[in-house]
Amino acid sequence: MSRAPTPSRAAASRGMPEAVAVIGTGGHAKVVISCLRELGVPVAAALDDAPERWGAEVLGVAVRGPVRELAAGFRHVVIAIGDNRVRQQLASELDLDWRTVVHPRAWVDPTARLGPGAVVFAGAMVQPAAEIGAHAIVNTGASIDHDCRVGAYAHVGPGCRLCGCVRVGEGALIGVGSVVTPGVTIGAWSVVGAGAAVVRDLADGVIAVGVPARVRPPHGASR
Repeated sequence: MSRAPTPSRAAASRGMPEAVAVIGTGGHAKVVISCLRELGVPVAAALDDAPERWGAEVLGVAVRGPVRELAAGFRHVVIAIGDNRVRQQLASELDLDWRTVVHPRAWVDPTARLGPGAVVFAGAMVQPAAEIGAHAIVNTGASIDHDCRVGAYAHVGPGCRLCGCVRVGEGALIGVGSVVTPGVTIGAWSVVGAGAAVVRDLADGVIAVGVPARVRPPHGASR
């Protein structure tokens, strides 16, 4: 006796998009859910570890949890959490089929490569030969020019402009409206402040602000 197909397999057999579970229930999750809906992809659930959130809804999607117990029950999952470190931790702990999400009103050149779990939001552009790492975020209206490399778990904020051949290290955060000039490297887990103009390389783990961007001394260090 054959077993009835699971909902995801049944949908696939009818040519329908398979449902996706979203990890996260905050503002970033709202944008991911909206993006999936624009793609015509049903959202199965929003997952959260906070018990007080269970039974609530985010944009009409039921919140369930805990994450690690439930995520494996879904065929496709995306981590919809803005914190780069948290995305890295969850991705390292969970071995799942991570869904890459590109808004239908983003533009991604066919020669660009997107890693598993990466998201590209509305109005963003990813130009030829660019690479976007696993679980990286290209946020609303950002542009990634030719031959750029955006590392895993990095976040390129809304309205940012990365010129050609820029390198963004793993986990780096490029703040809203920032500009990075051609060929510059941003070190792993560094932070570029909102509206900054980065005209020279930044080392790993620094914070840079201003126009042109300068590294901010560690808290308590003499200037």
